[in-house]
Amino acid sequence: MAAGRERRTAAETLPARVRMHWHRVRVGLRRSAVDYFRGDGSDWIALAGLLLTVPLIAAATLANPVWCSPAALVLPIVAGGLLLRPASLLGLYAASATALIVESVQLGPYTEGPARVTPGVVLVVAACGFFGLLIAQFRSRVGVPWRRGGTMLFDLRERIRTQSRLPKLPRGWHHEMALRPAGGQSFSGDFVVAARTGGGGRTLEVVLTDVSGKGMDAGSRALLLSGAFGGLLGSLPPHAFLPAANGYLLRQDWDEGFATSIHLVLDLDSGDYELYSAGHPPGLQLSAGSGRWEEKAAEGPLLGVYDGAQFDPVKGVLRPGDVLMLFTDGLVETSDRDIVEGIDRLTGEADRYVAAGFRGAAWHLIEAVAKDVNDDRALLLICREGPTAQSS
Repeated sequence: MAAGRERRTAAETLPARVRMHWHRVRVGLRRSAVDYFRGDGSDWIALAGLLLTVPLIAAATLANPVWCSPAALVLPIVAGGLLLRPASLLGLYAASATALIVESVQLGPYTEGPARVTPGVVLVVAACGFFGLLIAQFRSRVGVPWRRGGTMLFDLRERIRTQSRLPKLPRGWHHEMALRPAGGQSFSGDFVVAARTGGGGRTLEVVLTDVSGKGMDAGSRALLLSGAFGGLLGSLPPHAFLPAANGYLLRQDWDEGFATSIHLVLDLDSGDYELYSAGHPPGLQLSAGSGRWEEKAAEGPLLGVYDGAQFDPVKGVLRPGDVLMLFTDGLVETSDRDIVEGIDRLTGEADRYVAAGFRGAAWHLIEAVAKDVNDDRALLLICREGPTAQSS
């Protein structure tokens, strides 16, 4: 008991209480900062900081208007448009207008010398304030501050990439995939979902989909569809997947509610496969025996066009050394090149990798065939390695 009283006495000393209070302050500030940058906290910290910069800028302008122009007041205004809510932004505007009036009175009429508050400076500051208010009102309607908006976009992009990863294949199989959004953007209307299904994961199911639109415009719909298709894949028999996906798109009632899709069902033991298509470009199979590419075109309409659509598969088998190539139309079809010519060019470039193997070939094929195409491009290679490759 005596030891316990000593510990309590030590804890109640002034240095201990100071450390405890300082710890609480740090924890509170850290939580407030986290909430603020997530977009959940108040913007009073940013407002206070910007309000302090207004008199500082005004004082610098009065001290040396040549080096600190009266137009420098646009700096806190622009920052406020990005950081503050509309109500707080009006308070910042009032402070900036007051500072501009004080500068105008102290510096004198603009006709008496340079570095004065001219009508042009007033118009520039007012225009920046107007556009900043528009931006703040837009963010307020959306409900996502700019601090959180970038994080959300990054998270959406990473989710699409994660869902597009192919599962690990057993020995003797190899896959290559490359996705290239239009215009160098981070979001694409092309996506892949894949899973190993069946007993012991002996079946590989891959769905390559091209959503109508491209880039950022199609990215949000691609994310929604990739989540839905990933849930359907493996939960339904292969022949029921595309009809279910078609019904899902019809229920969305989008203005641009269609998509093309190709569904591969591959037996990893025997190499037998079925290929279902919904208005998608045909698959291409390289036969190791003949060294020729053969089109594998299944029958089926676009997804999201009409109900009750039928999707008839085409069957094949991948023997050791064979390669199956799936792609979206952005890779082979442009405004000045039809799909037949594009497929010929793609297979011609792919022939260069037959002897050395297709490891790392997907990205290079897109670079060679459709590097500057303003459309989303996706390429998937499924390779069954021959005895030489397996032994190495």
